[in-house]
Amino acid sequence: MIQALFEYQREIYLAVAQHLKSFATDGNWLALLAVLPMGIVFGAAHALTPGHSKTLLAAYITGSQVKLSRGLLVSLALSLTHISLAVLIAVLALPVVSIALGSVGRAPALEALSRGLLGLVGVWMIWRALRGRHQHHTHEGEAVGVMAGLIPCPLTLFVMTFAIARGVPWAGLVFAVAMMAGVAITLGIVVALAVLFRKGSVAIFDRFGSNAARISTLLEIVTGLFLIGAAVRQFLAA
Repeated sequence: MIQALFEYQREIYLAVAQHLKSFATDGNWLALLAVLPMGIVFGAAHALTPGHSKTLLAAYITGSQVKLSRGLLVSLALSLTHISLAVLIAVLALPVVSIALGSVGRAPALEALSRGLLGLVGVWMIWRALRGRHQHHTHEGEAVGVMAGLIPCPLTLFVMTFAIARGVPWAGLVFAVAMMAGVAITLGIVVALAVLFRKGSVAIFDRFGSNAARISTLLEIVTGLFLIGAAVRQFLAA
């Protein structure tokens, strides 16, 4: 399955490059706009590949008490940050992306920052759960989404760099917006599944007489430990 996704991703790169090359030649905006639905599909398929903080997003939604609507805002914040950061790096030519063999397109410093911040969120969630407080700050979820999205999207980096090299940066930006919509759709589905899983877990434990508050505390502690573990793993791998 993963291999098939990577093969499809390779086809995505080639197709996007071809469309941008054609636009650079004839400047036909109507033709470019006509392939935007393809850009959304590209973004959705690309978000299925490893990365994009899907597991961390699902863990946070499962362990927190956020509703579906708030969870979708978290996924939107993640998608927006993930794509926008790649656009800024390409446009400003920021030297934060690795070009080393085997890690082309990665931003190790930003990955470490993202996971480190999420690790601190994990510590906060455990502390809050142990104190019996499950209230969330108004924009906590969106902040988590921004932290998780601090890793730039490699596909967007490729599209923007290719478009800039061809002298059509605005075409690359249009594609980036379409891909962001696709990424947001995939992450939104992840959020919906996480919310369903949380509700199902609570219902199952409730049938066995478990207290809802205790279940919430347990889920929040497990999520906090998961986020801390992801941060430790990131720093050990650096």
